[in-house]
Amino acid sequence: LTTNYNTKATFNFQNQVKLEYTGYEDDIIKSIEAGNVSLPLSTSLITGSQSLFGIKTKLQFGRLMVTSVFSQQQGEKKEIEVQGGAQIQKFEIKADQYDQNRHFFLSHFFRDLYEQALANPPYINSPVNITKIEVWITNTTRNYENTRNVIAFQDLGEAEEKHIYNKALVQDKNPSSEFSSNDANTLYEQINANAQVREFVAASAALNNMGFTSKDYEKIQGARLLEEGKDYFVHRQLGYISLNQEVNQNQVLSVAFQYTYNGKIYQVGDFSVDGFTGQQALYTKMLMNTQYDTKLPMWDLMMKNVYSIGAYQVQKDGFQLEVWYLNPKTGLQINYLPEGPKGVGNTQLIRVLNLDRLNVNNDTLPDGYFDFIDNPLITINPKNGKVYFPVLEPFGSHLRNKLQDNNLADKYAFDSLYTTIQANAQVKFPDKNRFYIKGQYKSSVGSEISLNAINIPQGSVVVTAGGQRLVENQDYTVDYNLGRVTIINQSLLESGMPIKVSLESNSLFNIQTKTLFGSRFDYTVSKDLALGGTIMNLTERPITQKVNIGNEAMANTIVGLDGRYKTESQLITKILDKFPLLNTKETSSLTLNGEVAYLIPGHSRAIDIDKKEGTSYIDDFEGSQSTINLKTWNSWKLASIPQGQNDLFPEAQLFDSIAAGFNRAKLAWYVIDPLFFRNNNLTPAHIKDDPDMQSNHFMREVLYSEVFPNKSIAAGTPANIPVLDLAFYPNERGPYNYDTEPTNISAGINEDGTLAAPETRWGGIMRQIQTSNFEASNVQFIQFWVMDPYAEAGEPGFPDENTKGTLYINLGNISEDILRDS
Repeated sequence: LTTNYNTKATFNFQNQVKLEYTGYEDDIIKSIEAGNVSLPLSTSLITGSQSLFGIKTKLQFGRLMVTSVFSQQQGEKKEIEVQGGAQIQKFEIKADQYDQNRHFFLSHFFRDLYEQALANPPYINSPVNITKIEVWITNTTRNYENTRNVIAFQDLGEAEEKHIYNKALVQDKNPSSEFSSNDANTLYEQINANAQVREFVAASAALNNMGFTSKDYEKIQGARLLEEGKDYFVHRQLGYISLNQEVNQNQVLSVAFQYTYNGKIYQVGDFSVDGFTGQQALYTKMLMNTQYDTKLPMWDLMMKNVYSIGAYQVQKDGFQLEVWYLNPKTGLQINYLPEGPKGVGNTQLIRVLNLDRLNVNNDTLPDGYFDFIDNPLITINPKNGKVYFPVLEPFGSHLRNKLQDNNLADKYAFDSLYTTIQANAQVKFPDKNRFYIKGQYKSSVGSEISLNAINIPQGSVVVTAGGQRLVENQDYTVDYNLGRVTIINQSLLESGMPIKVSLESNSLFNIQTKTLFGSRFDYTVSKDLALGGTIMNLTERPITQKVNIGNEAMANTIVGLDGRYKTESQLITKILDKFPLLNTKETSSLTLNGEVAYLIPGHSRAIDIDKKEGTSYIDDFEGSQSTINLKTWNSWKLASIPQGQNDLFPEAQLFDSIAAGFNRAKLAWYVIDPLFFRNNNLTPAHIKDDPDMQSNHFMREVLYSEVFPNKSIAAGTPANIPVLDLAFYPNERGPYNYDTEPTNISAGINEDGTLAAPETRWGGIMRQIQTSNFEASNVQFIQFWVMDPYAEAGEPGFPDENTKGTLYINLGNISEDILRDS
């Protein structure tokens, strides 16, 4: 009995139990093992298993040895490939998976120069040099060092009219100049002349009075200054920044920068050292706002030609990258377009997309391989594994221009990838989303190979080089506890020969049951000839009968035969002695190995539904709809005045005025506790004794069976639906309503103190929704059930059909400023 059992073990595989019986030399039963067993096999086509729990027997019938096992498999197998001492990792990225919200041009001036500057690699043809830069972002951390009040403007520094959003207020000062600067248009001069804007507190009111809207600027209180090298990288010749972290959609990103062009200095925005102190605002160039509007000129400043391969410290040696196209006719991926003009059709896509313009000697001659240009940074940043296309829209306008035919361009170009948000492009245009970026890279690991596994069963690691099996402790060593293989035969690493490591590791979590049954037959014909046979069956039990396609539970059987013949031969020695200068004395040996195997695939009977044929599901649409519950009453707060609807809410334009609340009426929101309907000792007597109150449609309990009569309620689940009640009183004052006399905003009050003209009054509540990107989350609609307000029409105290109101639902960026004072 062998045991190693710990009741406090973290994982099951840490506990080892084995009961073993060993027979005598002349017994048929040689051994019986129960518990943690293994079935090692010397064959290459059929590999055994080390992590088994079950029963194992060894029987001998004359020259025939039979080893059988019936067990549950507790391990999982994987394979790692290494070449030249580095582990080979493969990557695959779809064209729609560009690295969004991280890489930004500083202005349209640099965006327009980008392709021209990279026209002649490996040189950057740009007279630009960014000499100074400050990057500001909305502070969502608790770090308040290096913070300032910032107002970010979309049109700041834009020199061309086509890149200016608010053309009514901002004009190009010098149409013949294309350089970004504070003097490029009239914006900086206008805002700098208004002292209220600079003082920040009243900036919103001042800017709105000037005619600017929320799309023109963003006001950031306590913006955080990012640190170059730690938080971002700036390309000083091409004029873009790459952030280490993605900008969230509730954050604003802006910059101030200074650059030289052919020796002349230009500046956009204000620097923190320019003499502005205290609460005074810095004016900066906005690169991303909270509205995420693809129709704004600022949308083009986000680079959509950068992809992350998910690696760091990438080596040039062994790096491969190809662009593939999924041909809809054949269903196969090809690295070229099947049609197009000369130089495009039947031409490697990496060449069409300007990723292959040089050979290994940096001569202007494509060689069919990705141009690894990292110094200067043009196509790849090896530190963080970012791949940069030298064109702005590789799968859009660039490909369209290359095809030179609108019909072909409409067929292949993925223009919507650059005109809509990423989530839309991924979901709504599958017919164009057919491009893939695939390749491989080497990670530096030297002679040590990490197996990414722990507690590996002894003898389960097999290492081969060029198809030849290596010898443990001679060519390599294994640390089974830490999961590490060390190649000690240095010649294998220096030869560059691909090394494959296959292993079996203990599963940390076993959810799906795997049953392994197998027998190994070894028959010794003579001392020179041995024959063998193997039969194994591996069956999985699915967790549920509904399995997704590709995850079907298998029941596979494999059968194999093998033979080995080895004999000594003097014939080979004599033949070699015939050659001049050769004189062999050692006895030669002849070894022949043969092996054949046949796999019989199958599936678990648990997924047999019809006619004993296995069934898998593409999608059963269960759980396909996820909801955002908006009924939690304490998540709602008093609403601010809705903006941009001046016909309904004229007071929304007011700043720092009590008149802004003149039209706010009383609104209550609540959820009634079910104890008021239970008629037990917790129910107040005046409610318990008033059945009319408990049955009042405006406050009564609502059961699931009323709304969903066919829904089955699980045992123990409350039968009632928590209802969010809204009670609106348009005749009564709401919070912060100091209305007395009629004004151009409100109708005043009546003699009894009630609000006059209740049809002009409003009440509202607002709340935060954590899911800010409805497109990416595929939020399609708002669903709600409303009690019929006229259910009791005609009864005293209940409204009739002449009593009407309107419910407005506003989604998007909502001001939290209930008392608007800035």
